[in-house]
Amino acid sequence: MRYGKDHKQATRQRIVEAAGRRFKRDGIDGSGVASLMADAGLTNGAFYAHFASKEDLVATAVADQLRAQGEQFTELASGGGAEQIVRSYLSVRHRDNPEEGCPSAALLDEIGRCSDGTRRAYTDGLLATIDAILARSAPDDLQAARARTLSVFATMVGTLQLSRALADRDLADAVLEQGLRNVLALLGLEQPG
Repeated sequence: MRYGKDHKQATRQRIVEAAGRRFKRDGIDGSGVASLMADAGLTNGAFYAHFASKEDLVATAVADQLRAQGEQFTELASGGGAEQIVRSYLSVRHRDNPEEGCPSAALLDEIGRCSDGTRRAYTDGLLATIDAILARSAPDDLQAARARTLSVFATMVGTLQLSRALADRDLADAVLEQGLRNVLALLGLEQPG
């Protein structure tokens, strides 16, 4: 049976979205093609009709996850500015649901070991997200504003990663709360505590 182009594109997107969730939950190395395709409700044989390799899927899924995150950040910023983004990001809900959250916090160490293509997809996606946020403030020096924003984002990512890694729930919560105060202070939105 032959399907139209729209069906193929919808199937590809279903694979990309399922892979994005699986990668963030189990890691890139911990996610085989068979499990990725099963998550999408497909067989292994369908994989190569959509992607040249697992690395191709990784790059595509990372770019898609960053695009979705950029849309979420833009929506949050329009409702409550940078503070709303930070509070949503450094929340217990985000920490406890990595498959629904930030690809950076879940995958950064693995992305650093991926191919140039995946690292380029990550860089392009992250910069598009950062630039969309910066466009709202129209900075005079985009490069300097980009570097500052990336540094603040790195603080957020590191805080979330550390909070996820701690076995002591009270300590993990305290790290998350202190990180929130620190980032808000960096942005001039709250005094550090």
